[in-house]
Amino acid sequence: MNESHVAPHTAPTILQFLETAASLERRLDKALSCTRGISFSEYRLLLALSKSANGLPRIDLANSVGLTASAVTRALKPLEKIGLVTTQKSERDARQSLAVISAAGQELLTDADGVLQDVFRQLSINKLGDNKVAEFQAQLVELKS
Repeated sequence: MNESHVAPHTAPTILQFLETAASLERRLDKALSCTRGISFSEYRLLLALSKSANGLPRIDLANSVGLTASAVTRALKPLEKIGLVTTQKSERDARQSLAVISAAGQELLTDADGVLQDVFRQLSINKLGDNKVAEFQAQLVELKS
């Protein structure tokens, strides 16, 4: 196929993919907000922080969840206020602060994982065989590159 040519299925497929992703995110957001009082975006922040023992600079946290540093700063404020996240000065650079998940944040994250597992069980992808899932994941990786 000519690389300058866009196949007729490309645009509608990408739009359908993005609409599906947005719909899934809304579904996860609703499940978390109704049961645990956090959004899916906040869950993603807590998850990223949980993977770093010493916390993360806001710019690194932003990069890991696909947000801007200012959006992360705005999103962390309510999480700090309710004690799910703390801010610490960096030992290497006093001008930089690190966001660190608290014990309460870690506990909420564990509870939220259970909520998400309940949603995941209901999704049609959960019923696919291993080969189809592997093929789908490979397509996602290729699409991302």
